[in-house]
Amino acid sequence: MSAPPTTRPTLAVWKFASCDGCQLTLLDCEDELLALSGAVTISHFLELSDTIIGGPYDLSLVEGSITTAADRERIRAVREQSRFLVTIGACATAGGIQALRNFADIDDFLSVVYARPDYIDTLATSTAISAHVPVDFELRGCPIDRRQLLEVITAYLAGRRPNIPNTTVCTECKRRGLTCVMVADGTPCLGPVTHSGCGALCPAVSRGCYGCFGPTTDPNLTSLMGWLRTCGMNDDAISRVLATFNVAAFDTETRGSPP
Repeated sequence: MSAPPTTRPTLAVWKFASCDGCQLTLLDCEDELLALSGAVTISHFLELSDTIIGGPYDLSLVEGSITTAADRERIRAVREQSRFLVTIGACATAGGIQALRNFADIDDFLSVVYARPDYIDTLATSTAISAHVPVDFELRGCPIDRRQLLEVITAYLAGRRPNIPNTTVCTECKRRGLTCVMVADGTPCLGPVTHSGCGALCPAVSRGCYGCFGPTTDPNLTSLMGWLRTCGMNDDAISRVLATFNVAAFDTETRGSPP
């Protein structure tokens, strides 16, 4: 179904290899989404509607990683049609949990998982959107935080830079008055090296952060690994805890060591 052009700012939401969780975060905004739909034209958002309006688009939100040659070409087309392009979620910003394939032989996976691997057309790696096209802003999380998402959208519609703090989960714990689970209880926690945005959800229930918002700027992983060993984790356990939603990003920070 097509619709006539509009003079309001246009918003497009695109899906690549992902679980749709970050798009659902936008849908979960409910009342805010209704207000947003009155201020912009949602030109392309297949999770919401089958109405499609052709580009160019003022703002494109992109969920998912690049895992096929076809998607590698498609993201270039999206970039060409978008004034601003923002990636949302761990898949789009770091390759997602599917980036575990980056550290193994893709042919082994194909032969074990699929009865007819010759039908599968895939790349050997799962990579972030920024590995293929210029990105104006990256919004982290698995899934993203709805408050941060609304801030990003309104910021670009208002012509300003999003006000997203570049801090760690530890900062959020301090603001909430939470006791450090690692220091007080000996609970392994990735909070010191993980980007803020979740509101310290896990430490608030006495659980260690497991890094769903990815590594913060210049994380001191060497120091953290010492603390994790003090908490009883061996090297294999440390590797596993870093090999989740943002495995490729944490691997880059540890200078190429496999998960």
